[in-house]
Amino acid sequence: MALLVPLLVLLLFSSSCGTSSSLDISHGATAASVGEELNYYVVVETTSLEPSPVCQGHRVSPSASGSGNLTGGAWVPLSHPNGPCSEAGNSGAPWSSAAETLQWDQHRAGYIQRKLSGDEPAGDDDEPPLQQPQASGVTSEPAAKFALPAGNQGKSEVTPTATVGGGSLPGVTQHMVIDTASDVPWVQCAPCPKPQCHPQTDATYDPSKSTTYAPFPCSSPVCRQLGPYANGCTGAGNTGQCQYRVQYPDGSSTSGTYISDVLTITPTPAGMVSGFRFGCSHALQRPDLFSNTTAGIMSLGRGAQSLSSQTKGTYGHVFSYCVPPTSSHTGFFVLGVPRIAASKYVLTPMLKSKMVPSMYLVRLRGIDVAGQRVAVPPMVFAAGAVMDSRTVITRLQPTAYRALRDAFRAQMGAYRVAPPKGQLDTCYDFTGVRTLRLPKISLVFDSRSNSGAAVELDPSGVLFNSCLAFASTGAGDGSTGVIGHVQQRTIEVLYNVGGSAVGFRRAAC
Repeated sequence: MALLVPLLVLLLFSSSCGTSSSLDISHGATAASVGEELNYYVVVETTSLEPSPVCQGHRVSPSASGSGNLTGGAWVPLSHPNGPCSEAGNSGAPWSSAAETLQWDQHRAGYIQRKLSGDEPAGDDDEPPLQQPQASGVTSEPAAKFALPAGNQGKSEVTPTATVGGGSLPGVTQHMVIDTASDVPWVQCAPCPKPQCHPQTDATYDPSKSTTYAPFPCSSPVCRQLGPYANGCTGAGNTGQCQYRVQYPDGSSTSGTYISDVLTITPTPAGMVSGFRFGCSHALQRPDLFSNTTAGIMSLGRGAQSLSSQTKGTYGHVFSYCVPPTSSHTGFFVLGVPRIAASKYVLTPMLKSKMVPSMYLVRLRGIDVAGQRVAVPPMVFAAGAVMDSRTVITRLQPTAYRALRDAFRAQMGAYRVAPPKGQLDTCYDFTGVRTLRLPKISLVFDSRSNSGAAVELDPSGVLFNSCLAFASTGAGDGSTGVIGHVQQRTIEVLYNVGGSAVGFRRAAC
C-alpha cells in the first residue's frame, strides 16, 4: 500500500501569490522560532487537500497502525462512496456539489440540535426543503462494505467479492453508510421497484433466496421493542410480519419488513454475525437523496437495534472508525477492541442525553489555535457536542465559533479572502498557491487531566472547499454542538460504549 510523505515537510511557507521560501537560521531565524513554527503551524501542499482520480489506499498501513491487528474484532475498509477507492464508486456516478452537500448538512445538524433541545417539529419546517440534487445522494459520507447471504441469486453469486484481510466476503456485498446517530440498520431488498427505491451499483439483497433469512412475527418481543421505528404489521395472526420505518432529517425515509439474516463483516468466525436484525427496505421517500453507490445505512447508535448493540456480547460494545483525509484514500471501520496500547488514545468521558439517549455526546473544554487557547467561557460548552459520523461540518456554540473564526482569520491574513459558501463564512481564494501555512487547531475535550484531552486536527480537517470547516449552531450558547466527520479525518475515533469513553488516536489512516 502506498505511503504518502508526511504533510509537514521542509518548513516551506507560502505567500498569497503562491511563492515559497524556507526558514534559514543563518539569516536571522532562531532555533526557537523554528520550533515555534513546528509546534503551532503546519505547511501543506494545496494538492494534498484535494482528491486524486486514482485510489492511493491507506495513507498509514493498517498493520503498522495496529488497526488490522485485533483481539476478537472485525475490520473493514472505509471509503467515500463515489471515490476511486470504493468498488461501487467506480461506476462513474457524478459527485454532489459542495453547495448541495452543505445544504443537506444544514438539515442534518439542525435536526440533531432540535431533537436534543426537545423542540423537534413534526416536519423539517425550520429549513427549506432539499431540491432535486444533480448527483445521487450526498457522496461525502464515509461507507464500509458488508455482506449478506447470496443463496442462488443468479448473477450475485459470480459478482466480484470484497477482499478483506486476505480473505473474501461470500454473498452479496453491500456498501453501507456508517451512522452513529441512528439505531436501525437497513439495506434495499428485492423486490424494490423504482421509483420507490433508488438504483444501486451493488447487487440487491433478495431475502427469498437466502436459507438463513427470517422475518419477525408481529407478536415477537423483537417487533414490540422497535418502539418509534415500528410501522404496523402485514398479514394477520401468526403469519403477520413486523414492519419498520425510519425517518431522516433531510425528508427521506425507509420502510419495509424487519428481518434477520447472517451478516459477514470478515470471512472468519469472529466476523460473522448470525441472526443480525435489520430493515429490509422496499420503499424510500426521497430516494434521490440516497447515493446510488450505497445499498443502505449501518446504524451504530446506542439503541438496541444497532450493530454495536446487537453484537456487544461478542465485541464488548466497542467500535471505532477512521475517516480518510480525501476520497482517494482509504480509512477503516473496526467492530471490537483494537490491539493498541491505551496510551495511544486521548480519552474523554462519553455522555448521554436524556432527550435522545441513542446519541453519543462529549464535552469540549476549549479550542487552541496556533498554540493559543481562544477566549471562550467554559459554560458555553456545557451542553456538550454530539459525535456524528454523517454530519459534515462541525457546529460550535456562537461564542465559541466566533472566537475560533476570529483567531483563524488573524492567522490567515496572507491569503485572499473569498465570498462565503453557504453556512461557511471564512473562505479563501488559493488560486496559484502551491503551499499553505495553516495554524494548528486542537479541540480540547474534558478529561481527568487539568489540561484536558487535546486532539490536534489533521490539515484535511481544518478546511472544506477552501473554507474554515466550522459553523455556528445558529442557536444560543446553551445549544448542543455537533462534531462532524471532516474534523474527524485521519483520527481513529473509538467508542467504548460499555466503558462510557470516547478515544481519539491521531494519524491512524
